[in-house]
Amino acid sequence: MKVTKMIVLSLALLMSTSLFAASSGSLSLTAPVQLNGTQLKPGEYKVTWEGNGPDVTVSVMKGREVVATAPAHVKDLDKKFAADAAVLQKNADGSTSLNAVRFSGKKIALEFSGDASAGSKSGTGSN
Repeated sequence: MKVTKMIVLSLALLMSTSLFAASSGSLSLTAPVQLNGTQLKPGEYKVTWEGNGPDVTVSVMKGREVVATAPAHVKDLDKKFAADAAVLQKNADGSTSLNAVRFSGKKIALEFSGDASAGSKSGTGSN
């Protein structure tokens, strides 16, 4: 009986680890960028996302600390990317926003809405 419980627990742990691995990736920034009102400094980050369907919540982590969160849309791609990539947009005010993240070896990208990439500041908007 104890052996059966150990096997079940081991399988559950293995499955949860593989699910977590499927919803995370790396992000490398060489310049400051804006994401959902937060400025991300140059450096290495871990990106994780949670949610069902194409709309997810993204957390950007520096070490073990969550430094930014934003809503995103998971977009299916035709092919796997060879390297991680940040898709950036230059804003009218001279700042740079993170529009999307593509991950090495995965056929998905995370796309941020205009509000999430630029941040939501009251009194401004360009839609």
